[in-house]
Amino acid sequence: MPAFTAPDGTELAYHLVGEGEPVLVLPGGPMRASAYLGDLGGLASRRQLVMLDLRGTGGSGIPADPATYRVDRQVADVEAFRDHLGLDRVDILAHSAGGDLAILHAARHPWRIRTLTLITARARALGVDFTEEHRREAAALRRAEPWFEAAHDAYEAVWAGSATDADWDAIAPFFYGRWDTAAQAHAAADVEQSNYEAADVYASLDAFAPAAAREAVAALDARVLVLAGELDSGPLPRVAATVAGLFPKAELAVQPGAGHFPWLDDPVRFSGTVETFLRG
Repeated sequence: MPAFTAPDGTELAYHLVGEGEPVLVLPGGPMRASAYLGDLGGLASRRQLVMLDLRGTGGSGIPADPATYRVDRQVADVEAFRDHLGLDRVDILAHSAGGDLAILHAARHPWRIRTLTLITARARALGVDFTEEHRREAAALRRAEPWFEAAHDAYEAVWAGSATDADWDAIAPFFYGRWDTAAQAHAAADVEQSNYEAADVYASLDAFAPAAAREAVAALDARVLVLAGELDSGPLPRVAATVAGLFPKAELAVQPGAGHFPWLDDPVRFSGTVETFLRG
């Protein structure tokens, strides 16, 4: 697989999926290998997805200093990635916790961003986060699901801080619009694809300076798409609307029936929404 060298000497791998105008893709997790994104619901049939494995995940190397897993310190990786590809301005798509990395990169290098697509994305970098109350609100929408009772009991254990590994597995259906075979296989791959040591460092509190980031993105000239899932709790659609409101040229799309991985729930709708936005 292709690779490049980060400023600190760590070798970072990336994957080319599809053909067409490139979109730089930053995975979430946090710190989950980009393989979980697949072809983003067929978006790769319209655009070339240039999918980065963050340091310590997938095909990328383990850094000498574990402190460099911190999200703000990975901004230099994204900028080196852009430079390696020889692109002056880029379309960046980020999912989930990757949203913080994309936002911090846009705040630091605004002239490099042509478009920014934030998919069910975190925005702790801007001082916006999901809460237990948000999780409970979204969970209540799933009461009619056959798996709800057992999954909700496990969620209570998570909120109480007494969750076992089995409880963490049991809450997985809340993150998908449809708990079908594809969703179950996708969830089962999480452990193998994730670097939990790195995830513990990624969102360290001192990685964020929300006031400065808000000021920076308030002047961002790039178009921004904030795509939320109707059934997702991180962020709820109304929280995603708050995030969109912090950018001068942002639009909000809420995908009906979707959870945290909207390209799995309705691939055609998801890829069509993103491609329409990218075309402008």
